[in-house]
Amino acid sequence: MQLNGMLYGSRLLGHVDFPASEVHGPDAGEDAIQDLIARHGLIFVKPVFRGGVGKKGKAGLIGKARDLKTALAEKERLYFAEHRHGNAFAKANGVTFEAGIPAEHEVYFAITDDTHFRAPTMTLTHRGGVEIEDLDKSDIATVPFEALTGLKAFVVANALTDIGAPREIISPLVQHLPKLWELMHHYGMTTLELNPIRMRPGRDGRLTPVACDFKCGFDRDDPRVGRLGLPDQLFAADISAFEQEVNQLRTHQGQSDVFVINESGTILAPTFGGGANSLVTEVLGEAAIISSDFGGNPPYEKMKAVASICYRHFLAQTNVLFIIGGKSNNTDILETFRGMGDALREYFAAHGPTPLYVVVGRGGPNLVRGMGNLAETLESLGLPYRFFGFDSAISEVVNYAKRVDTWMRAGGRDEIAATLGLKAAAA
Repeated sequence: MQLNGMLYGSRLLGHVDFPASEVHGPDAGEDAIQDLIARHGLIFVKPVFRGGVGKKGKAGLIGKARDLKTALAEKERLYFAEHRHGNAFAKANGVTFEAGIPAEHEVYFAITDDTHFRAPTMTLTHRGGVEIEDLDKSDIATVPFEALTGLKAFVVANALTDIGAPREIISPLVQHLPKLWELMHHYGMTTLELNPIRMRPGRDGRLTPVACDFKCGFDRDDPRVGRLGLPDQLFAADISAFEQEVNQLRTHQGQSDVFVINESGTILAPTFGGGANSLVTEVLGEAAIISSDFGGNPPYEKMKAVASICYRHFLAQTNVLFIIGGKSNNTDILETFRGMGDALREYFAAHGPTPLYVVVGRGGPNLVRGMGNLAETLESLGLPYRFFGFDSAISEVVNYAKRVDTWMRAGGRDEIAATLGLKAAAA
């Protein structure tokens, strides 16, 4: 997720007239905060983090206030709050003041591109306001739908009926939830999540869904993102020099999405494809240096430039250079491997050799020629390698890379250093 919270979420939801909680930003004055409390009785004070940072509530990073004194105290506590969740660390820069929405029912809703169904997929439950992983599967509807026709009202209605949702929430949700596909589709989003949507009762007793939290991710290479007029700094959350360099290479052809997971990691894994990226990142864990997606048929020049940046920042500490992806339909394997191999050759020429084991798992056009070209480069540099084709399961290839990393830590790095004429390298 690249954007979270209602500060910008309410603005984005306004593009499709989806109801959202009233929100004031960090610059809200005391009169505005007092007025919000007077009209709603309860407000929530939340730190503003760039990027999608999870489990803030469980970490005690959401404040409640029914009076101005408490609201200002929570502002002081949370304005520069720090939060760590898994490998992610973030520091807040400001807070939002959001109106409390009285409701008996809370709903979770998300749309994402699902690699299992190979289609946009809706996830929906009437037991929102909690982590989706904590719910029983029988309470969750996961429904793929056609991108061409969009999210239809009957799809929402059937899903809610199947999971036994209360009758009074079905009609309001059927009217409003399809709007969210319009928001996602027309503005270049890849993921959209609202949790919770609180079902606010009106004077006539009719319920209205009101979004109270917002998360989304964008395809930054999609020109439709520019329609939203979002400030560039929203996509530069605590960005490293490495990430900044790679982001400058964004072009119309080929993704260049990277995120530093562990600056002290030992497996450098340039990855091709979002599905492969998810698997690789999860299985490698702390050993992975970066999370990346360099697919989309990047040309030779771009792939060489991206690889050069990766090598310059991380190759000296790397045990395993792990080039991994699924079987592509359009990415030219020869061009990508040639770019990465030439960048590696230039790195060795400029900085000298480094102990390294190369593991490759790939499939796609010009695979044999690409592997042949890369093998010639690695042999000329004196580096050991192991290649896997499209008929090898990615999970097994990832586990193989982990075993090689373990071997490198246990003395393999020194063995390779000796063959390269170097002094024993630190594991």
